[in-house]
Amino acid sequence: MKRYQNLILILLVIAIGVFPLWYINKSAPAADGKQVEIFKGSDDQAKDAISTIAPEYKPWFKSIMEPSSAEVASLLFALQAGIGAGFLGYWLGSSTTRARMRKEQEKAKA
Repeated sequence: MKRYQNLILILLVIAIGVFPLWYINKSAPAADGKQVEIFKGSDDQAKDAISTIAPEYKPWFKSIMEPSSAEVASLLFALQAGIGAGFLGYWLGSSTTRARMRKEQEKAKA
């Protein structure tokens, strides 16, 4: 049962991540005919604000990879955050375990 329980939990996590992206409806185009982006991030908003304030501004760098849509960019950002949280959690857990084992060894020697 334990083996199937882990598999069920993994599938549930995947479903929770995929279902909202699949279920969401596209909104109607705006008045200018452009598709309204649902997952528009703060980077895009900053770029729009800069282009209205200083139209002649040129970015210093170009992106290495441009995601196909804002949904994919949002998914990649969430994946990056998840990987970072995983590494941080692993480090915290191993540090705590290492400290606990060191204390137990010192008690055993005394």
